[in-house]
Amino acid sequence: MQNKVTKAIFPVAGFGTRFLPATKSIPKEMLPLVDRPLIQYAIDEARAAGITDFIFVTSRGKSALEDYFDRAPELESALAENGKQHLLDRLKQTEMGSGTVAYVRQHERLGLGHAVWCARHLIGNEAFAVILPDDVIDAETPCLKQMVDAYATTGGNMVATMEVAPEATSAYGILDVGPGSGPTLSVRGMVEKPKPEVAPSNLAIIGRYILRPSVLTHLDSIKAGAGGEIQLTDAIAREISEKDNVHALRFRGKRYDCGSKSGYLQATVAFGLQDPELGDEFGAYLAEVMAARTDDPTDARQVQLVR
Repeated sequence: MQNKVTKAIFPVAGFGTRFLPATKSIPKEMLPLVDRPLIQYAIDEARAAGITDFIFVTSRGKSALEDYFDRAPELESALAENGKQHLLDRLKQTEMGSGTVAYVRQHERLGLGHAVWCARHLIGNEAFAVILPDDVIDAETPCLKQMVDAYATTGGNMVATMEVAPEATSAYGILDVGPGSGPTLSVRGMVEKPKPEVAPSNLAIIGRYILRPSVLTHLDSIKAGAGGEIQLTDAIAREISEKDNVHALRFRGKRYDCGSKSGYLQATVAFGLQDPELGDEFGAYLAEVMAARTDDPTDARQVQLVR
């Protein structure tokens, strides 16, 4: 099938400096969101979209990621002996079949474009996905699954997009899109982190991509752009100018920027409230906290309504 996507790249080589000192010894992608690390949410989303080959672009100090997806025979035996089948079932979510995972080192942190380029030899001549684990998306249909379904019709390249406040455009890659009101839009151009007064729209690119291998060819010659880094958006922009084959999907769901402390805490609250075991107790606690902060009982009711 021409537009089938089975490979995904996970750029995980960053220092995670916003979360120091925690990330001094723990990769940012291993920070827990309720009871699963951020990377597990990304893997689960990829699996739901039909991804079968997982490529991690790592760096020195990221061995915990490799260990996480390995078997843990002693732990499994201890759980089995104690009759904790429910915990064994949870561990199975972390298992990756032999040969399905590959690790590539990014020796220099030269930007997202460079990280994706580092995996070029494992991609071959087929479309691939890129998932940034920092972006956790809460959606009834996983975001990448939505993209894969749309991509089966459009082909070309696809980015996920969402609306941001106009004053926030300087923090994102921003799209210039053609007319249309549906979820899938034709992309006429993109600008990396433009000032609000020159931004072509308020549609921001977030950390989900489906790309053709020609993007990797463009990255061979892309020079450092915004921030002194090799920008993936520059290579995608070249696809627009040469082939006009880039589309944007306005996904259905809520995105949390877990690369920031604020976004990570927001996601923790949202997913904690949704947890079937913790939600009621956690929601009641948050209601008490809000009521204590304001001495206004209506705030407590508002917290409970979030669930």
